[in-house]
Amino acid sequence: MKLIEGYPDYMWESIQKVHETRPSRVGVIPKAMSLEEREEVLRKFHPDFMEGTRREVRFGANKGEQIYNEIVALLEARPIIDPKDIDLSKVDYDVDVLVVGGGGAGTVAAFFAQESGVPRDKILICTKLRHGDSNSMMAQGGIQAADRPEDNPVMHYLDIYGGGHFTNKPELARALALDAPELIRWHEELGVMYDRDDDGNFVELSGGGTSRNRMHSAKDYTGMELMRTIRDHTRNLDIPVLEFAPVVELLMDDSGTVSGGVAVNLETQEYYVIGAKVTILATGGSGRLHMANYPTTNHYGATGDGLVMAYHAGAHLRDLDTAQIHPTGAAYPEAIVGSLCTEKIRGLGGQPVNKDGEQFVFPLEPRDVESAAFLRECKERKKGLVTPTGMPGIWLDTPMIDVLHGKGTIEKALAAMVRQFKKVNIDMVNHPIFVYPTLHYQNGGVEIDDKCETGVPGLLAAGEVTGGVHGKNRLMGNSLLDYNVFGRRAGIRAADQVKKRHIGALTLSHLDKYRRMLDQAKIHAKGKAPIILPEYRGKEALARALDML
Repeated sequence: MKLIEGYPDYMWESIQKVHETRPSRVGVIPKAMSLEEREEVLRKFHPDFMEGTRREVRFGANKGEQIYNEIVALLEARPIIDPKDIDLSKVDYDVDVLVVGGGGAGTVAAFFAQESGVPRDKILICTKLRHGDSNSMMAQGGIQAADRPEDNPVMHYLDIYGGGHFTNKPELARALALDAPELIRWHEELGVMYDRDDDGNFVELSGGGTSRNRMHSAKDYTGMELMRTIRDHTRNLDIPVLEFAPVVELLMDDSGTVSGGVAVNLETQEYYVIGAKVTILATGGSGRLHMANYPTTNHYGATGDGLVMAYHAGAHLRDLDTAQIHPTGAAYPEAIVGSLCTEKIRGLGGQPVNKDGEQFVFPLEPRDVESAAFLRECKERKKGLVTPTGMPGIWLDTPMIDVLHGKGTIEKALAAMVRQFKKVNIDMVNHPIFVYPTLHYQNGGVEIDDKCETGVPGLLAAGEVTGGVHGKNRLMGNSLLDYNVFGRRAGIRAADQVKKRHIGALTLSHLDKYRRMLDQAKIHAKGKAPIILPEYRGKEALARALDML
């Protein structure tokens, strides 16, 4: 096998077909699917509907409900901490607000807790890796907000609700849409550099499943630009941050109120006991569990820790029978398999085409539908290609963007993508890129209300760890919005609650109760959770790789 401009020689026959058919595809877009067609393709091809991807929870707040296997395995594992090993008489940090997680939601929550009156030295952010290492930093495409005369939050709400298959908690979808314009104004005040036209107006693009162009972007570095700005402002407030010190278990007091957490120093393995009047859970998603054996776009620490800790404390989880599979993960070369190829590519006119250069799906269906259509093209219609390592996929015709919008558009609007592919010797300006669906987002999580309360006293939650905002499927641009809207609400709510809270005697007795529930359900799993970091050695990793072949 010989490589020609980054691709194996045998793939070039198909690449030439993409080039040859491009003129006939200019201005031609397949019709969007009907609701019935969407439901059919989802039932047949999306892993949410596949046999064997989910199983019943046998104990606890979600007993009897179906959840993805990999998450159930975490819930069935034994708590990582033995209460006998922790000296709760010695409190290392005594704060008003403990923020568990240093990504977007946690950082915004800490900012607004301080803005709402909590002294900065009475807030503590505990984060698994460096402050900002998170899915929030890695997001590319943009953030939605209905802030133009031809748009409004009601239309945004309807898009959110319809995109979630009408299973969202209505009050959460409402909050997401209503707060969006105000958050964009806040970003402007902080100095976020959103794309603008020559007259200074926001450039707003389309996203899958949306009825209006409302996607605000900073090229395709939007997540990085937002996180950079918000993190810098929060750090300038001198709010304390413990890096490389993930919270691995929540603490409760003798009244049954969450009252802080136990963190572990990843270098020394030393435990820190943290007492807090209010705890905000902002641990992000779980892509590194590789649900249904998919590759993932997620950062290294996305292992579902918050789900486990919240369930130990008695919180209810929701919508974890679904997982967002993003349609365009890189499928070649091997070094970047699973990496995100932003939806902004399709928003700008990049077309998904099969090995014969044929368009086979409307490019901006909701993500779950678009992904299912890609899977159908490869598995049923046999119109995909396979890489030398056995990875299936289809083409994303990126050169079409410059055809539609003028030479230089790709390099200007998709600088991160161009750079990513250039590093592996592929020129996405002049040739298509090879893609396949990849695990991207945790649709569900810890159930919250519109004040970010979880139903467990003393515990708030915000961001990707939560469930109810997006229902069974999230639309593009609503994740960056989610962590801003609910991070802000969590910080404000925490500041209000600390005025009324007093910490009682700290305890980890809820872990003993959890172990008894496992025993009563006759669950004797050997693993422990949270797992903190993913494992990529041994039989488990090999099985995951072979499953893709």
